[in-house]
Amino acid sequence: MQQKQNQRIQQITDATIIVGADIAKQTHVARAIDFRGIELGRECVFSNDDEGLTKLVTWMTELQRLHGKTDVVFGVEPTGHYWFPLGAFIQDLNVRFVLVNPHHVNKSKELEDNSPTKNDYKDAKVIANLVKDGKYTEPKLPTGVYADLRILMNLREKVMVNLGQVQRRIQNWLDRFFPEYTQVFKDWEGKASLITLRESPFPQDLVLLGASEIVNQWKSGGVKRAVGIKRAKWLVTAAEKSIGLKEGLKAARLELTALLEQYDMFTRQRDEIMAQVEQLLNQIPGTDEMLSVPGMGVTTLAGFLAEVGDLQGYDHGQQIIRLAGLNLKENSSGKRKGKTGISKRGRSRLRALLFRAILPMVATNPEFKALHHYYTTRTCNPLKKKQSLIALCGKLIRVLHTLGTKQVPYNSEDLLGPLRKSQLQMAA
Repeated sequence: MQQKQNQRIQQITDATIIVGADIAKQTHVARAIDFRGIELGRECVFSNDDEGLTKLVTWMTELQRLHGKTDVVFGVEPTGHYWFPLGAFIQDLNVRFVLVNPHHVNKSKELEDNSPTKNDYKDAKVIANLVKDGKYTEPKLPTGVYADLRILMNLREKVMVNLGQVQRRIQNWLDRFFPEYTQVFKDWEGKASLITLRESPFPQDLVLLGASEIVNQWKSGGVKRAVGIKRAKWLVTAAEKSIGLKEGLKAARLELTALLEQYDMFTRQRDEIMAQVEQLLNQIPGTDEMLSVPGMGVTTLAGFLAEVGDLQGYDHGQQIIRLAGLNLKENSSGKRKGKTGISKRGRSRLRALLFRAILPMVATNPEFKALHHYYTTRTCNPLKKKQSLIALCGKLIRVLHTLGTKQVPYNSEDLLGPLRKSQLQMAA
């Protein structure tokens, strides 16, 4: 860590201008300093459009000419999504674009003037000073297929949230107007069930139709088997004894129709998105090798690559572990040894995805299952179950990085290695 910090500081030389910019929706503020922290010129207030960006470039070029500088490092505090267009523009100029942690800006702003005052003008200088001291990271903005993959997976997440809300609202409707329905159809999303909900959702409708007419509805809707006259009679019997609400049926029918239309729309969008995702994954080298890991699915891998980007941009898996915020933190002082946990300073979406992926993997993947058992039962420093799962998330990252970069298929022998295999045998 210290070596990386030193490398960042060494990249800031006497010939470097450090520009710090505070980002907003419409108007940005930039200030420039040299490697000693001396401010160069006046601030630049520029708008978030072509004219404003041209003004920024002219301002930086003039500062370079006046002070004899040849290099520029441009740092910002990531403010929502507003910094994306500016970041892409700066990188297109072949200018180093870096990010500082908003938490660091908030904690260090009083070092500037010993005051808790916060404004755009002050924040720009604080950002520049943090860059000067090497307190920054270089973002990996996705390009090409990875840019498309990230947009699609973000869209899928939002669609799945909306789909889940609609599913719960339909279940709420059934609980009010036909609570016995789920006794007949355990899964109301089945083909025959959806036909019934669209054609005759109320108990009164089903009683009037009768079992034979219900079967005809199912067959005309494309249901050939799995449900028949026996299920239809069961449904009619449940409808005759239903305790569902009897008032407001006209409005309730309209409500259910609207909900089913939303359900159809979101399921269609989900399927279209995943079809596009699978096409993109086919264009990424190493995808087949990563999917060879038992328990690894297309959705999980697509989410992983959408968050991480090109695996060739990482020297080792530990960099991705830090990106996910799964690296360990310590809280100790003197003789006191505090608890060790994960830093959580990284992509929370990536961290959540890995945790959801590892849960079924420890049940279905023999190697990960054996490691989980070993971590939780070893005599020296046994881990709690959740701690073991977090450790295995890091293991999964290293496995995916190796398979994706070297493009070799999954091999259980390589995963465990001779040392770990002997430990597992001794523990058994």
